[in-house]
Amino acid sequence: MSDYLDIRTPDGNFHAYRVLPKAAKAPAVVVVQEIFGINADMKETCRWVADQGFIAVCPDLFWRIEPGVSMSSLNEAEWKKAFALYQAFDRDRGVADIAATMDHARGLAQASGSCAVMGFCLGGLMTFLTAARQRPDAAVSYYGGETDKYLGEMPSVHKPLLMHLAEEDEYIAPPARERIVKAAKSNPMVTVHTYPKCNHAFARHNGVHYDAAAAALANSRSSEFLRRHLA
Repeated sequence: MSDYLDIRTPDGNFHAYRVLPKAAKAPAVVVVQEIFGINADMKETCRWVADQGFIAVCPDLFWRIEPGVSMSSLNEAEWKKAFALYQAFDRDRGVADIAATMDHARGLAQASGSCAVMGFCLGGLMTFLTAARQRPDAAVSYYGGETDKYLGEMPSVHKPLLMHLAEEDEYIAPPARERIVKAAKSNPMVTVHTYPKCNHAFARHNGVHYDAAAAALANSRSSEFLRRHLA
């Protein structure tokens, strides 16, 4: 079953897409979008999360700029709009909105109480920042662009964090990736996997750089990780 939730904050309300698993009670996973809003890929990801036995909740991160963004064609016009939204997005407020979504998800009637965050691209960066600044029970970041700019926050990650990085990522250059990997080694709560010959967004369903084998491996690692760390 899928529907939309209304998340309340002091600044206003925003929507989040929800997919429920078959179990009557389950942990929650906040799925954090790429720069294209709650689009077909994010909805498919939420269905996959629910199939793994978790409540999936995907918040509308761009609601303060333009509510209801959903771009799935990814043509030139949508890419241009997506990057404009990315530039205008307030990351600090985004972390607060993810925290509000976690609080809401933990309080759902079907929720067992624990909650993780899992994000992609921009959502991968936001997952790292949320893991450092808030207290999700676990976090999974896929190719979070510009994470290397926030490595001073790596010591603040006190719950398990799993990071997936592509070795041919056009948005995360090898030196940046190496800095992330090096910083992660200083924190025993953080695990990093890198994927050879993979580009950015290798796990995006139907994406130009989708790599079925790498996506399956990363997703299997994510599923096992979430099962291990969410009660």
